[in-house]
Amino acid sequence: MNNKLRELKDKANKLPLSPGVYIMKDKDGKIIYIGKAKALKNRVSQYFGSQEKHYVKVRKMVENVDDFDYILTDSEFEALVLECSLIKRNMPKYNILLKDDKGFSYIKITKGWRNIYAVLQKDDEDAEYLGPYTAGFSVTKAVEQAKKIYKLPTCNKVFPRDIGKGRPCLNHHLGLCCAPCSGKISLGKYLENVDGALDFLRFGGKKTVKKLTEEMEKAAENLEFEKAANIRDTIRSIEKVGSNQKVVSSTYKEQDVFAVCVMDGKACFAVLRFSDNRLCDSEHFFVDEGDKIPEMRAELLVSYYSMNRNVPPRIEIDGDVEDKENIEKWLSEKRGSNVNIVIPQKGTQARLVEMCKSNAMQKLSEKYRCNDRNREALEELAMLLGLNNVPEYIEAYDISHTGGSDNVAGMVVFKDGKPLKEAYRRFAIKGFTGQDDYGSMAEVLSRRFEEYYKCKESGITVGFGRLPDLILLDGGKGQVNAVIPVLQAYNISVPLFGMVKNSKHRTSAISTANGRIDFNARKKAFTLVTNIQDEVHRYAIAYHRKKHTKSALSATLTQIKGIGEKKAKNLMIKFKTLEGIGNADKEALMSVPGITEANAEEIIKAFKGE
Repeated sequence: MNNKLRELKDKANKLPLSPGVYIMKDKDGKIIYIGKAKALKNRVSQYFGSQEKHYVKVRKMVENVDDFDYILTDSEFEALVLECSLIKRNMPKYNILLKDDKGFSYIKITKGWRNIYAVLQKDDEDAEYLGPYTAGFSVTKAVEQAKKIYKLPTCNKVFPRDIGKGRPCLNHHLGLCCAPCSGKISLGKYLENVDGALDFLRFGGKKTVKKLTEEMEKAAENLEFEKAANIRDTIRSIEKVGSNQKVVSSTYKEQDVFAVCVMDGKACFAVLRFSDNRLCDSEHFFVDEGDKIPEMRAELLVSYYSMNRNVPPRIEIDGDVEDKENIEKWLSEKRGSNVNIVIPQKGTQARLVEMCKSNAMQKLSEKYRCNDRNREALEELAMLLGLNNVPEYIEAYDISHTGGSDNVAGMVVFKDGKPLKEAYRRFAIKGFTGQDDYGSMAEVLSRRFEEYYKCKESGITVGFGRLPDLILLDGGKGQVNAVIPVLQAYNISVPLFGMVKNSKHRTSAISTANGRIDFNARKKAFTLVTNIQDEVHRYAIAYHRKKHTKSALSATLTQIKGIGEKKAKNLMIKFKTLEGIGNADKEALMSVPGITEANAEEIIKAFKGE
């Protein structure tokens, strides 16, 4: 320990065990970090002890500390309020400072052969604009939906200049564009589509559907059946878009969802904002990794809501938050009513947090992932596991089920430390029913190696035709010991380990057949294994939910007279959804293998409630 650190530690040890705010300063007297503490002596002295325990960001801050000051408060909550105020006033270098670079968004409406666009600024004096809007994500999605419903062009062609100069693009053939470039739609009809899209953007789907329904009924009364049919198709398009949007909806009318993803000393803080039960905005911020994740989440939340953001009554987050009670109290005072910070464990809310974390991981990967860092992580992993070679091609497996039903497995592949999604595979467990994670894992690996030998005979060397350098199983030594006999039976010599989670479902260690290996200082390897375990878990669960939903739908169909499991399965394969089956006529139903005229009539009766 150098003399400066010893001097600062001696000063810190003289601090009282009282709540307060501490202010770190550099040699020029400039404030470089501000923090709060329940007991100032304990918290501040930690900075000037062993530097090996700190992350890079904290070590750099401590290296630049020449002196510190402090302010005592009567409570931890007062310390939090004072900390927020001082950070906002001084903007210290080493505090997490989220830059509020969100500007306003507009909907731009061009002249002539009008079209609509989501833009960040008014850049054309001749155009009209709707807005401003603060939720840029929501504006972009709304414009995309409006163009899709009313078949407006998304290309860069200019009309009428480019009419007749080329063939219609693929969007026209898919029914997504009215193709003014072909010259087959009049200006008047095209502008009707634009007006319809603007109504949809101004008033929303419900009001637009109500208005269009009235127009459709009027057209039918006037025997304008073609016009009525066109309006009907537009209504169906709006309803379809609305149905799809429900996938990104929340149980609570107003809430924010947060998640943090960390990789190689960098972190991405992602936010999904919900209003009226629907996703209305999305943001992400890149910051340096802090000392502890719960502490980091707390600092991120405080920084985020210090930027004049509206505070919702409910905040979902992906893990523990330091000083949660005081942050809730602070947010409640900002909002003027109670605010709850929740860590969801299951259901819709947990899936929203998973989605938010996936967004954070994707953004972080896009911005910072590079081959050198991935290589370092793989080399660390090889050293940790005692491998002779760096595992450039890794396969990971996870089992998912609900109480032993709809058993499935997911296999993900990481090549050179990055997900290789085209090599991902899904397995439905076929060997037995009921819950047996060990048996499921053994079955999946058996089938995988059977495919390997089939590919080998055919000369295929990709996908199942190549062996991985490393196999990771989601689970402990029970899973590992269940699969070892499979490798022996197929004469496969590939290193095999398990990925162990702690009581909070976070990656904590690597499992062997007889024990476990802790990561300790292997931080890059830990991050890589965590990413692999999170990805295979996400992939397996996604397949299970899809299969479980189909099973539930098939069970609904088998309640119809004359429809068994096989016919129900064929109906779902043909029409995809119950809504599709309910909208099908008798001829369409009878085109399904096994469905007789009597079956079709029973299905139609069932969906009509007869």
